[in-house]
Amino acid sequence: MSGSPYRETQQKQERILQVGQGRDSKEMPPKTKGKGMKARTQKEKKNVGADVEAKSAHRLAVLEKESLQDRLALRRDEARRAKASADQLRWRLRVLEAEVEEARGEGKAIYAEMSRQRRALQKEMETRSRQLEEEVRGLREQLETCQREAEAAQQEAEQALGERDQTLAQLRAHVADMEAKYEEILHGSLDQLLAKLRAVRPQWDGAVLRLHAKYKEQLHQFGLNPLDL
Repeated sequence: MSGSPYRETQQKQERILQVGQGRDSKEMPPKTKGKGMKARTQKEKKNVGADVEAKSAHRLAVLEKESLQDRLALRRDEARRAKASADQLRWRLRVLEAEVEEARGEGKAIYAEMSRQRRALQKEMETRSRQLEEEVRGLREQLETCQREAEAAQQEAEQALGERDQTLAQLRAHVADMEAKYEEILHGSLDQLLAKLRAVRPQWDGAVLRLHAKYKEQLHQFGLNPLDL
């Protein structure tokens, strides 16, 4: 944008020069013979050239003034835009500073809350750790008690088994002894019974024969045949 006034100034100067050249070509008289005509023509050319130069200088001064005014207006416009941008940047900076302060305050609040939660969690973990340690200690004591009771029960069971085995062995020995004694008594009793039976058998045989003859005779008296019975 800063280069446009220069281009306009150059274009205006070119137009002025073109106008001056056109006037020179129009005002120049045709060539005639003779020294008087040449002198007058040269004088007229000088006058026309001076007039054109003055007009061109005035026009250039006007164009430079307009160019300077345009450049000044452009600089003022740029300055206004720069000031507006600076004001906007300062406003944005204040907004960002406020946001930073707010975020910093929120960060402090968040940090304080996180610190409080961390302390509460640490306290809870310490309490839970102590509870677990107490539970582990109690479980260890219970385990030791159970182990002692199990060992005592195992010893009692082993002792009871030993006593049972000893009692069973004693009972087996006693039963075997009693069986031997009973067998001996039984054999003795049977021997005595057999001896008594052998001694009594002849008497029983005679009594049986007499009883048989008696019953046979009675049957004959009733007319019965003992063989038919």
